[in-house]
Amino acid sequence: MSSRSLIVLGCGTSVGVPMIGCDCAVCRSPNPKNQRTRSSVLFQLPGGNLLVDTSPEMRLQLVRERIGLVHAVLYTHYHADHVFGLDDARLFPKRLGGPLPLYCSPDTEAVIRQSFAYAFTEHAAEVPVGFLPRLVFRTLDGHPFDALGERVTPIPLRHSRFDVYGFRIGDVAYCTDVNDIPESSYPLLDGLDVLILDSLRPETPHISHFCLPESLAVIERVRPRRAFLTHMAHEMDYDRPPPLPSNVALAFDGLRIPF
Repeated sequence: MSSRSLIVLGCGTSVGVPMIGCDCAVCRSPNPKNQRTRSSVLFQLPGGNLLVDTSPEMRLQLVRERIGLVHAVLYTHYHADHVFGLDDARLFPKRLGGPLPLYCSPDTEAVIRQSFAYAFTEHAAEVPVGFLPRLVFRTLDGHPFDALGERVTPIPLRHSRFDVYGFRIGDVAYCTDVNDIPESSYPLLDGLDVLILDSLRPETPHISHFCLPESLAVIERVRPRRAFLTHMAHEMDYDRPPPLPSNVALAFDGLRIPF
């Protein structure tokens, strides 16, 4: 069995599925694969658990998958559906024996410091461990870096007017919240075994996310051995999936991919 695996903790859009107040067939579906928490993945590695984004459902996602400890966090960007579960990370530093490392861009660090200002006051260090998040920032500058003994390659992406990151470890890449891939980023996606890619809805274009035809065009160009679609809205129905190539599938919460 592989010593490395990727777990899709959540594959839903920013409002999740079911969506509040919606009575569509997908939002009423009894199929658990149509119930999507906000997007996040976790790399299980020999050196520890590397979480990508802290979604609002982070606690529920980690409990569901029986993940008892996160050793470090990578951030794709600072939008609420990717950051606002961070407070629940306050439980990890005691077992880590020090602050939880957060790898992120300077603008994401600034938003985290503002949104969780109580964790960065001059008296925060006096509060018992476990009451407040204890965090240490590692700044991403677009260059590959090492985390938990693994080489991590940031993949610059565009999310409407926002610069965001995808991440590659080995032959696996995770690219959520994207509607444009710069030409300079395509070489970083060469030779993939697995690509997890944003695909919001079946047809209608969106200002900040790929729709399915756009996602499939990227997959055709990159040619990974397997691809899974994520950050899906309620228009994507696991019971009635759109026509997909044989190497492409809809992701679902709890999907585990050895690599």
